Amino acid sequence: MCLLNVLGFTQGGRGRVVEHLVYEGSSWLGIALLAWLPWAVLRGTTTWTWVPRLIAHGAAALVFSILHVGLFILFRALAFGALGQPYDPGVAMGEYRYEVWKDLLAYAMFAGCYGMAGLLAAARPAQPEAPAAPLENLFDIRDGARLVRVRLDDILAVSSAGNYAQFHLRDGRRPLMRSSLAALETELGTGGFVRTHKSWLVNARAVRGLTPEGSGDYAVALDEGQTAPLSRRYPQALHRLRAPAAS
Repeated sequence: MCLLNVLGFTQGGRGRVVEHLVYEGSSWLGIALLAWLPWAVLRGTTTWTWVPRLIAHGAAALVFSILHVGLFILFRALAFGALGQPYDPGVAMGEYRYEVWKDLLAYAMFAGCYGMAGLLAAARPAQPEAPAAPLENLFDIRDGARLVRVRLDDILAVSSAGNYAQFHLRDGRRPLMRSSLAALETELGTGGFVRTHKSWLVNARAVRGLTPEGSGDYAVALDEGQTAPLSRRYPQALHRLRAPAAS
């Protein structure tokens, strides 16, 4: 609308066009800077009844108009001062009654658009949430006072660390849990974990290969480039990890 007003005022020479660019542009800029106000009032009064909401919007619309006039007067004074032209702010103040009706309409249009956008957003069907992992596929690592809940498939291996067990997770984390490896073997055995060494439990689903290291020992290649030992003292583990189901 501002641009159309300027284009419709091309007669009268370049000076008149620049003058009206300043007039229309300062008004547009002031409104753009105040576009947040109807949204803020709409958002802040969502739980109110209709009468208080209308009163709040009416008061905000008057504030919107006063600020708009103050802003475009400031912008015009700065612009005309830079152009070396005089500017009388009293002219705008004298036309305030004309401006206030335009500002009230602009405020109502902003509030209406924001309200319509909110209704459309509320009517949009909710996206289905991704199904949560079953609890039997999750494991709680009690790392001190902190609890780390992970998927079993994200645990590549568990190694003994003194009185603690260290979990080797897919994302590179290494949380500790005060527990014996034997207790964890009992707890995680049904989830596909295999005892490959006196100090290691390995997730059979994370195994990518076995490399002989002599004397019956193997290096177990896991996902994410990690490795774990497989001792010749655990032949059942070797048989299980070689089985097709393990891969």
